Amino acid sequence: MKTCVFTLLPVESKRLLGRAVAQMACVQRAYQHGRLIVAGGTTNAYVLEELTGEPVAKGSYTAGVITEGVACVTDATTRQAPAVFVNGARVERPWLEVLQEFTADDVFVKGANAIDLAGNAGVLVGAANGGTIGQAMGYLAASGARLIMPVGLEKLVPDVGQAAAVMGQKQIDQHWGMACGLYVVTTGQIITEIEALAGLFCVEATAVAAGGVAGSEGAITLAVQGNEEAITAVTELVCELKEEQPFTVEKRNCQECSNPCAR
Repeated sequence: MKTCVFTLLPVESKRLLGRAVAQMACVQRAYQHGRLIVAGGTTNAYVLEELTGEPVAKGSYTAGVITEGVACVTDATTRQAPAVFVNGARVERPWLEVLQEFTADDVFVKGANAIDLAGNAGVLVGAANGGTIGQAMGYLAASGARLIMPVGLEKLVPDVGQAAAVMGQKQIDQHWGMACGLYVVTTGQIITEIEALAGLFCVEATAVAAGGVAGSEGAITLAVQGNEEAITAVTELVCELKEEQPFTVEKRNCQECSNPCAR
């Protein structure tokens, strides 16, 4: 048994998660022979890149975003719609329309803003209809379709349910950034760096440290154990991940906001 230790920046983790999710058997099956929806989200942009081999403008492949120290949304005029695939072809149909046709073999990929050790995920919602996750959950539950949630360990919180209890636009008095609720998801398959490495290389990964400074904020340090061949493959991937370039996100113009924050 060999052990290697390394630190991943958030952008590097996103590439790892994108690759791992794109290679999951259920995702490949839905992508090639069924229905697959890759919802908006910066991590999901990496899933889409890994699936198609085509570059994605990650900063516009999301609606909600936390940037410049606040929770906000991207410019709706440049925002990309979720990618929808039916039997191996990308289709220009509304994602919600295709979702209504889902079967148990189909897959919906959605990120999250928080996860906890109990397997719960939390998604910030600013729209009155619950946003993407709020609109999707009923159809996913009814069909029994798979919900895959790639989320970096930087988003680990003590208790998602407890967090949701203190959120909600109507009970927030002051807010720096957009006032949101937190939608709790208990049935999604959460894929963190740990599950990603296990799926790609059959290794056991342990988060041993978190955080950093001077550009390493949000970093995760991992200890990975496996046989020599697997560890060699992991280190080769880490070298590749270290070449990942950061991306920028443009949030909407504050002057256009209908619910201005205290910033």
